[in-house]
Amino acid sequence: MHPSTALATVLVDELVRGGVREAVLCPGSRSAPLAYALEEADRAGRLRLHVRVDERSAAFLALGMARASGRAVPVVTTSGTAVANLHPAVLEAHHGGVPLVVLSADRPAELRGTGANQTTVQPGLFGAAPRWEVDLPAPGRRAGQVGHWRSTVCRALAAALDPASGPGWSRRGPVHLNVGLRDPLAPALEDVDGWPEPLDGRPDGRPWVRVAGPGETMGPGERTLVLLGDLPTPELTRAALGWAGAAGWPVLAEPFGVLPTGPHVVRHAPVAAARALADPALRPDRVVVVGRLTLFRELGAWCGCPGRSSSTCPRARPGPTPPTSCRWSAGPRCCGRRRRRPPAHRPGWGRGPRWGRS
Repeated sequence: MHPSTALATVLVDELVRGGVREAVLCPGSRSAPLAYALEEADRAGRLRLHVRVDERSAAFLALGMARASGRAVPVVTTSGTAVANLHPAVLEAHHGGVPLVVLSADRPAELRGTGANQTTVQPGLFGAAPRWEVDLPAPGRRAGQVGHWRSTVCRALAAALDPASGPGWSRRGPVHLNVGLRDPLAPALEDVDGWPEPLDGRPDGRPWVRVAGPGETMGPGERTLVLLGDLPTPELTRAALGWAGAAGWPVLAEPFGVLPTGPHVVRHAPVAAARALADPALRPDRVVVVGRLTLFRELGAWCGCPGRSSSTCPRARPGPTPPTSCRWSAGPRCCGRRRRRPPAHRPGWGRGPRWGRS
């Protein structure tokens, strides 16, 4: 599989996993890998693909669908001045708080600034309008990239949908993913070699990140570790501690606001986190991040740990999400607002002298 094909496949898969159900495509040469990936997802019934030859019309179609549905809707274009035709819709999304996702194909770094036709400076093209933007470099054929690609899409969707929005105001808006793609741009029939790592990001075939849908509760039976960071109010911190305690899940907390106490709160969190990373008997199946982790890098290391599904609750303030495999997903519900009966847990896990608990 060519690197460009692998990158496009992962990006589209993570968009769908993040809740994208509609996508608009403007055909072009540089964006061919994304077009193939979108067409495959459409055939599989994972999303509905709309093809438009005019970029301005395509952008406003995506804008309208995003406004009507409340979901993020990507508009995909080829490189060059085609991207500039999306600017009016991006400004409308900026002022209207609409989660429009601009996914623009671009040349790799070695072909930028060479005077080739249909090129322009695409990073930063929309000024201050996007809530978040990234220039994703063209990939090489090596392992260790899939987690970063998925994390990039997760951060983009989180910024577009803005889970930190409160009643009466919204920071939702457009985001821009500029993706470098290197030739060959079309899948070759003779290219039968696999990719050096699983494209789903997990060696056991399970998804790298499981994103909870609206009203979805966390399933029982998984060994769950809760990482507690900074939250907007002490009430949310207390609610999160009570929720984790009722579920019987160990909590590694940073010292923000409310002093975390209780039999389920692990003492000396940084030491315990480092120990758990090294001890297979202490490794959880799922990591739930509540709030914003800022102090202990030992806790933050769990967010990007391969083989762990992760979800996060409200951040303390608007701003970028950490560069990990995490994406906000659980929402305020998991902190105790209208919470249901906590899911069952595996007896005995999260207790004992290894965790510093009895």
